[in-house]
Amino acid sequence: MSTISPEDSLIQYPCDFPIKVMGRAGDAFLPEMATLVRGFDPDFDPATIEVRPSSSGNYLGLTLTVHVHSREQLDAVYRALHGHEMVSVVL
Repeated sequence: MSTISPEDSLIQYPCDFPIKVMGRAGDAFLPEMATLVRGFDPDFDPATIEVRPSSSGNYLGLTLTVHVHSREQLDAVYRALHGHEMVSVVL
């Protein structure tokens, strides 16, 4: 993977970055995602999570706005979400 210099990045760090996550609807999904994100952003407030159920109610779409300080931190959040067993899609 190539490294993008801060001058060439379209994202200015630190910043609040929205990440969309989809997974099977269930009581544990939202708190599990909040706990995961808090590992990267200790000040993350679960009350800020935007929740959208699928039309059939089988899936939940979450928007998690994470405060990140670097590209490496953002990449680590994406990798952790993508690797989580409850997550179907990360955008």
